[in-house]
Amino acid sequence: MKTLNKLFFAMAVVSLTSCSYVEHFEKRAQVINGLEDRILLLSKENQDLKNKLMQANYKVKTLESRNFYLETQLKDKAPKKETYKQREIASVAKVNSNDLVKYDVYKWDAKEMISIAQKEFDAKNYEKSAQFFNSYTKNFPNSKDVDADFLFQAGVASYESGKHYDWSEKYFTYLTKKYPTSKYYLGAKLWLGMSYLKQNRRDEFFAVVEEFRKKYRNTPEWNILSGHYEKIVQKYKKN
Repeated sequence: MKTLNKLFFAMAVVSLTSCSYVEHFEKRAQVINGLEDRILLLSKENQDLKNKLMQANYKVKTLESRNFYLETQLKDKAPKKETYKQREIASVAKVNSNDLVKYDVYKWDAKEMISIAQKEFDAKNYEKSAQFFNSYTKNFPNSKDVDADFLFQAGVASYESGKHYDWSEKYFTYLTKKYPTSKYYLGAKLWLGMSYLKQNRRDEFFAVVEEFRKKYRNTPEWNILSGHYEKIVQKYKKN
């Protein structure tokens, strides 16, 4: 009997202890879940702060670029004081009035030139943009910044300037050869064809058109060409 009582007592203790452990673990689980929720919330808040910081940095950079652009514009327009050095430069070589870069005068660094080229491009001042891009490639020929993005933007600026179709041909040709997997590849092919057309190089132009007709008929670029294809063919067959 005593043994039986001891057994019941032991079972009761185990049961109470188990209940205590269950309650303990439930409370611990609640605490842990609460901490996890808090961690997730803090993580989200941290990410939001990072995003806001990135946006703030972007705005700062944008303002810095605009400020730099305005300074360069003012530098172009401000009356220049006569100095011995300037008179000496003028006496050595005449400044080309069509040169909007004036690299020999201002000695732009690489970052400044790209910034101005892109700002002028965004403002649709394609002539100045094209000149800065072209001057950049001459003064910094080994720059790593001359990538697919640079070449495509420089090519479009040159084409849209209405003057430098030989430059646009150069950029788009180089882009298609060096970056055949670039997202700009087909676009560069299209602009290259149009550069040929503007230079009245019909054979090269029709070679590009035929390449699109045979290989890239399901592309937006072909949709642009196909709308004018027959008209262009008829026009140049008559000439």
